[in-house]
Amino acid sequence: MAETSFLSTKPGRRLAYHRTDGQGPCIVFLGGLKSDMQGTKAVFLEEWAQKEGRAFLRFDYSGHGESSGDFTDGCIGDWAEDTVEAVGALTEGAIVPVGSSMGGWQALLLARAMPERIAGMVTIAAAPDFTEDGYAADFTDDQWAQLEARGYVELPSDYMEPYVITKRMIEDGRQQLVLRSALELPFPVRFLQGTADTAVSVETAVRLLEHASGPDMQLKLVKDADHRFSDGPCLDLVVQALREVLGVRQ
Repeated sequence: MAETSFLSTKPGRRLAYHRTDGQGPCIVFLGGLKSDMQGTKAVFLEEWAQKEGRAFLRFDYSGHGESSGDFTDGCIGDWAEDTVEAVGALTEGAIVPVGSSMGGWQALLLARAMPERIAGMVTIAAAPDFTEDGYAADFTDDQWAQLEARGYVELPSDYMEPYVITKRMIEDGRQQLVLRSALELPFPVRFLQGTADTAVSVETAVRLLEHASGPDMQLKLVKDADHRFSDGPCLDLVVQALREVLGVRQ
């Protein structure tokens, strides 16, 4: 495997990345909360892009993987800054973001930040606005008290150690919401969602589909697929979705 490269950003962060040169648009993988660029989907898509001769970028947000910083110091806005910096410095021309879970939210924020660069988008179990609709909406009085008293709460995860959710993440998340105002996606979009996903509901996927506007937008539900969306058939569906938004024949 190629050696990891690093990008120093304007806010002073050091982002780890792997970039593959090739024909465009460049596919940019955006990972989920507390995941990293070594995950199954990121590596699989990189290998696919290399076989196809396509440009590809995967990177770690600050506080994730090999990048600098601590996870508990970060927030949605910080990771959106990381994404814009990585795309701006490491890609040229048109891009196709592939956003997984929180990365789906990041893909939507990227579409707002640089719409002129985006040729298409694929999301996998996209989790827009989850800090507000998934966390804050369900906090108990005791959890709100913990958030105020010590600045964070710990929430269980089905996939790893508990998530540490900070007051800053909740407050910043309210500045990054995408489902409360117009969301224009004027390019081909494919939203992929498993029906057995316990982290992101089918209702969330439908809400995103109904809220966003664009000329070529589809939601594909996959029966019994979970949040990881990483087995062989699911990975094949991601490639199929990519081919569709790229306008490549099967």
